Amino acid sequence: MKALLYTGPKQLVYTDVAEPKPKAGEALIDLDCSGICGSDMHAFLGHDERRPAPLILGHEAAGVIAAGPNAGQRVTVNPLVSCGICEACREGRDNLCPDRQIISMPPREGSFAQRLAMPPGNLVTVPDRVPLWHAALTEPMACGWHAVKLALRLSQRTADQMHAVVLGGGAIGIGAALSLAAQGVRSVTVLETNPGRLARLRRDLPQFEFHAAFEEAGSRAPDLVIDAVGFAPTRAIASGIVKPGGVIAHIGLGEAEGGLDVRRMTLQEITFCGTYTYTAADFRETAQAIFNGDFGRFDWVEQRSLRDGAQAFDDLLAGRVDAGKIVLMAE
Repeated sequence: MKALLYTGPKQLVYTDVAEPKPKAGEALIDLDCSGICGSDMHAFLGHDERRPAPLILGHEAAGVIAAGPNAGQRVTVNPLVSCGICEACREGRDNLCPDRQIISMPPREGSFAQRLAMPPGNLVTVPDRVPLWHAALTEPMACGWHAVKLALRLSQRTADQMHAVVLGGGAIGIGAALSLAAQGVRSVTVLETNPGRLARLRRDLPQFEFHAAFEEAGSRAPDLVIDAVGFAPTRAIASGIVKPGGVIAHIGLGEAEGGLDVRRMTLQEITFCGTYTYTAADFRETAQAIFNGDFGRFDWVEQRSLRDGAQAFDDLLAGRVDAGKIVLMAE
């Protein structure tokens, strides 16, 4: 089959690779599309030792089951494969399973390919009326959905009373903003520094405020800040602008250290919440929200061919992409 193969830092090749070999009970999926995630970019740059070359990247996927009793079923893929028996799994917190695997990390190849093998429990059926490239957005949207659920649980205010600021206008940030709105938060501002992306988001998502910096957004301190970037400067912004008694939900994995004003967080009882991916229940809830149209039209997403995936990565790295997400369409 054809795949977009990561062969080393800043090297992707569209080439022939071995067909996946489903384990007992697994489904073989003819992939329709797969989105590019920030973690794919980290691997592409050689910054993720968990994703060594050669490797097929990609984990935001949807397609059609190729064989077996459910052949022809349209599905979106939950890429997190958990053990199902540990304490975290039994508590419904399977995203924290110590033995979890994710496609695009060994031993599981990723979804920038024509086919993929997955356990049936990781597949959610997609209604015929829903484009598969919409369904592929379940994975990145679920990250924001999970973060919002955690943050609202920790907040002292109800959703309809809250003002939220999201740092970052990529897919994770936009997914968080849309999840905030879907879960009842009426006032949402997104900060995005890329001028082209900022202009496009203002056009495609008029229900939110978009600014390049917090100073442009007025003086209203947010009850909740979602950091969808995760660098020291964004953590510094988050801990500087959040209201006393507020919540910071941290999704971004840009860098590991720096930025937080721990003294202010302590003196003003600010809650910091790390949030990693989503549970299987969150994934199903997010998929249903997409199927219901709760997130809108996805005009902020761009489609490209998997064959041209290397160019898409180069364009993202160079800042030439104004879309919040690129989805690569298999051939």
